[in-house]
Amino acid sequence: MASQVKQKRMISLGFTEERVPEGHHLCYIFNDEGERRRVIAKYLESGMLAKEKILYLVDVMTPQEMLSCLEELGVDIRTKAKNFQVTDAGEGYCPTGIFDKDEMLNAVRDLYRSAVENDGCPGARISGEMSWCLVKGRTEEAEVLEYEARLNDLLTDYPCTAVCQYDVRRFSGELILDVLSVHPFMIVRGQLVKNPYYVEPGVFLREYRARKELNG
Repeated sequence: MASQVKQKRMISLGFTEERVPEGHHLCYIFNDEGERRRVIAKYLESGMLAKEKILYLVDVMTPQEMLSCLEELGVDIRTKAKNFQVTDAGEGYCPTGIFDKDEMLNAVRDLYRSAVENDGCPGARISGEMSWCLVKGRTEEAEVLEYEARLNDLLTDYPCTAVCQYDVRRFSGELILDVLSVHPFMIVRGQLVKNPYYVEPGVFLREYRARKELNG
């Protein structure tokens, strides 16, 4: 059943003055940790100021370290974080130890529905640090890319704003190109950019599967 929201809100992402419709799916491919922390802090703070429900999936720090980092960057966690949850990324994406793309899509849908229908929030946003998927045995590349592609369709009906973070120093160039293909927008040097490499989900998945079959 689709969300009952008839018109998407125009929201702030925090790191840019431009206001955008909620439900944007962005990739943040970065190699500067200081810039990343500042951009993400602004993104999360803007969600708090809008009283949205927020889920942050942290991988390079513990949840408590992440909260401390945000406070050091000037985010008022104590008074503005009523609906803000920080969770270990490995546990958030892989609660059973193995990534299930369908379960994660359901979790994003449920986050949005719970925010709007149960918690009285105007909307929701999520951000995940993606280096959890490099841990052997947790998932396969194809599973992550299918999740990312299908998330675009889900966010049409359940407009949870999402930022997926990929450290370019840790992922292969081939994977980074595929990641670009499944995100309509990206963050470049702290600015929002419409992604010229984006491919519609159905087209990307057909082409990706054909390529993998050809390569064995």
